[in-house]
Amino acid sequence: MNSTIELVNEALSRPTVFKDEALLSIEYIPNKLPHREDELRFLVQLFRNILEKPGSMNQRALITGDVGTGKTVLAHRFGLDMVRIAKTRKINLHYIHVNCRECKGSSFMVLKKVISEFAPDFPQRGFSSEEFLDVLMDVLDDRNAYLILALDELESLIMTEGASPIYNFTRIQEDRINAPMRLSLICILRESKYLERLDRSTLGTLQRNLIELDGYLSSQIETILKDRIELALKEGAIYPDNVKFIAELASTSGDARYAIELLWRAGKYADAESSREITSEHIRKAAGSIHPAFREDNVTTLTLHEKMLLLAISRILGHSSTAYATMGEVEDVYKVVCEEYRKTPRAHTQLWKYMRDLSTTGMISTKISGKGVKGKTTLIGLTFTPASAMSKWLESILETSKKIAERSPSSTR
Repeated sequence: MNSTIELVNEALSRPTVFKDEALLSIEYIPNKLPHREDELRFLVQLFRNILEKPGSMNQRALITGDVGTGKTVLAHRFGLDMVRIAKTRKINLHYIHVNCRECKGSSFMVLKKVISEFAPDFPQRGFSSEEFLDVLMDVLDDRNAYLILALDELESLIMTEGASPIYNFTRIQEDRINAPMRLSLICILRESKYLERLDRSTLGTLQRNLIELDGYLSSQIETILKDRIELALKEGAIYPDNVKFIAELASTSGDARYAIELLWRAGKYADAESSREITSEHIRKAAGSIHPAFREDNVTTLTLHEKMLLLAISRILGHSSTAYATMGEVEDVYKVVCEEYRKTPRAHTQLWKYMRDLSTTGMISTKISGKGVKGKTTLIGLTFTPASAMSKWLESILETSKKIAERSPSSTR
């Protein structure tokens, strides 16, 4: 049995597909945000007054969108760029990003984290959240500083404490007559339905500057992946077809974060096999480990010929670096599988029906061929299940069925 040290040394001696895998981490904020340029431009226009006439007015914005639509990275990129530009203008601007869920939905915890950025030694006890907010404004005044505060996963704060914290954040300047406007807000949440818990005045203030982010299309996710691949992977580490495959897997939810995690995890599977290339099989393994959609009971309920057809697809893709097989290839291998298990192949029309039923279960995906394939044909791919695992499982099931049939001959489904 190898020791941990031996395993580590072995891993370090293997080739890697990565140039810098940290650039695929969720914490990484890329310099470019493909397909979010318009939203970034809108934020700049909203907050430009902080750079032109600091203290003359504050601003609020609301960003909504599902997981992986770029809410957090959009706010981070905007905030970091604003701070950088402010420095060139000698404006003491700060951007602080707080996740309300990580703060247990507590406005006290949120403000404690914000103040600690300015004054790490400030006493943490003896203050209410409202008093903490006054302390924050005093700290900003003392330092002649301005703050853009991003409250991420705001729904956690609303669900825990209701409307009061948001009201206090948006109204703090009203009690500071003739004082500089120092606090601006970016509120981030998944669904706008949580805003129904806010009072009409606060709600109107936030919704006036609303940025709604839709899920990414497959082509947009592909663009994002290509940018990250150029930064994070070695040249030739993944073929364009497999980049498209990852994008298609993630496009059902429009989740770019999931696509990037798929890419990273597939790269780790490639490294574990000392492969210099991320194959479609690595991608399927990654998808299966993130979303374990493969369930054995789904396979056991299939008809005999559906199982043999699925085995044909799995065998082709298990020995291919591409993500899809053509209908013609599948039919040819299906006939070989039928011969192997001594069954008469079904006709083309019946295979189409099986293909449609398998697609409905989510175990396979189908699409019409595009560039690079002569003529038009149907392309078939596995979704979340590694082809090798699927092949082994199906072969085991079919061998068992074959032995049972040999002992007691009967018609099969």
